[in-house]
Amino acid sequence: MNKLQYFLVLFLAHFAFAAFSQDNPVIDIDSISTICECQAHDGASSQNTDNENHISGVDDAAKALHEVGIEEVYHVDSDTTAVSPTLSLSSYEPHHGMDWRMFKSVTNPNTKPYTFLQDQTWVGLPLFAAGLIAKSEKTAFRQDYNNPNTRIRLIKYNFHNEIDNYTQYVPLALTIGLHLGGYEGRSDWPRFWASAASSAAIMAGLVNGLKYTTSEMRPDGSTRNSWPSGHTATAFLAATILHKEYGLTRSPWFSVGAYTMATATGVMRVLNNRHWISDVLSGAGIGILSVELGYGICDLLFKGRGLLRNDLAYYPDLRKSPSFFAVSMGIGFGNKNLTMPAFDYDIQSEEDIDPDEDETELEDEEPLRLKFRAATVVGAEGAWFFCPYVGIGGRLRVKSTPINGWSAFVQQEDTEIREMFEMFSEYDMSVIQQAAQRIDLTIESDHITEFAADAGIYFNLPLSSRFALGSKLLIGQSIMDDIDVNAHYSGKQLDDELNPTDKDVSKTWDYIGLGASNSIKFGTGISLTYAHKNAFSWRVFCDYDYARKTFKAEYCPSAFVDEFCPSLAQLIKESNYDFNKPVTSTTRKSLHQWVIGGALCLSF
Repeated sequence: MNKLQYFLVLFLAHFAFAAFSQDNPVIDIDSISTICECQAHDGASSQNTDNENHISGVDDAAKALHEVGIEEVYHVDSDTTAVSPTLSLSSYEPHHGMDWRMFKSVTNPNTKPYTFLQDQTWVGLPLFAAGLIAKSEKTAFRQDYNNPNTRIRLIKYNFHNEIDNYTQYVPLALTIGLHLGGYEGRSDWPRFWASAASSAAIMAGLVNGLKYTTSEMRPDGSTRNSWPSGHTATAFLAATILHKEYGLTRSPWFSVGAYTMATATGVMRVLNNRHWISDVLSGAGIGILSVELGYGICDLLFKGRGLLRNDLAYYPDLRKSPSFFAVSMGIGFGNKNLTMPAFDYDIQSEEDIDPDEDETELEDEEPLRLKFRAATVVGAEGAWFFCPYVGIGGRLRVKSTPINGWSAFVQQEDTEIREMFEMFSEYDMSVIQQAAQRIDLTIESDHITEFAADAGIYFNLPLSSRFALGSKLLIGQSIMDDIDVNAHYSGKQLDDELNPTDKDVSKTWDYIGLGASNSIKFGTGISLTYAHKNAFSWRVFCDYDYARKTFKAEYCPSAFVDEFCPSLAQLIKESNYDFNKPVTSTTRKSLHQWVIGGALCLSF
């Protein structure tokens, strides 16, 4: 078991323990004596209340307490501190022990039937729409090279982990396990199977229908069935089933754990380079929407049959429940330009630097000028509040920023390379120049991607039960991925007289790369939250982050020469120039970044 799997097991154990520990409330019988006494006949004291009126009062009190989720009332003996059941709120006897009644219908008569609309929050629709928006923006990531082989990947390093093939099913497996263990949720077995099967059928139809009609290429270039993500849709379907069966009827910790696991599955699909961010967002929306529709259909078919528990009495109140887990998406703005100093072809390493050298020779060289465009930002965030106003939490965020300006640089550097070759006048350099023009450039990624993890203090200012202002002070780590432009040359090798031979040569190398150092970052922001329905909330936010980074560009345009023309390569190497070693340029820059967006929150 690797570290990630070990962490997931511990995480599930933690939230399952928290959920089981938050069972039905215990209330002293004396706390409802006033309610019972009010049901007795007028003018009589509690000591003279006859048995019939007292029983009537208790029944009415039981109904009132059942409306707020209290199933039993207990009497606490002040002398022995013994706790004994005084009042049962229904004649329904819950099942004890393992529950193997797979096809037996059981109904709690004290439950109320759900309507179709009661099961709909429609929170899946904005998530699906966010995926559509991100999907349409991918065309802006294309570069202006006329290269049909251009392929763009968000993650280019060799991350690979198959745990997402299993985590997508974990919330559903937990739901079935709780049912088998006799821990009653919303539905009995037949209604549960019908609801889950209806949800899965809707999800399968939507996902596969879209996959094979849109034919979106996966980031790794393997198949054309990327959008939407089936793994993510399955993960959020399983999470929403657990949310409905136990999160709403037993404890919100079931919901928090389920959606955290589903979010981790979606993130893993992106890290494994199997899906774009847009695929994951749309898949999450489909998963949630499918369950709500599936459960709504079963509400129409089953009516009140097969219900064991209703939802806990939940009145949206951000004054009492400010803790949250959120999935967010936004647009990032900030620095517009990045200017790298001109490359010095006489300097290929730090050992080559001469402090006494006259730097005016570089004044005529053009620097590398790049332009940042608006970024796409997705993230997961959560905080636990130990009072209504202050809490602690953290945020994980991925920000992808397209960068333009490569074409002008390549055209400029093509001229520089030709001038460099002309130093060797005894050769006909037109042959080399023609070969250089046949180089195909492939953009590994034309947008720079930042992964950030932050933690800190969160603040909540309730405006009412449904509206609240929020803020935060965060510190964390920022990691940036590299941008690479790869080059490929294929053709005939030249002999010592620069005449083509029969030998075919092929060369692929890193033409230019741009990266940034890892750094500490600081963040803050403001938000407005609206409590929606069934513990779901909507949030709009504006965040600000600051970091200072060192950018480094590496440029190696002529690495093909040593195989294309060995004799020329040997001659140039004798002048202490290495074709295969890149020249570099570095600069430090302060990054000021603003993110404006929205989030779906689970409040608890």
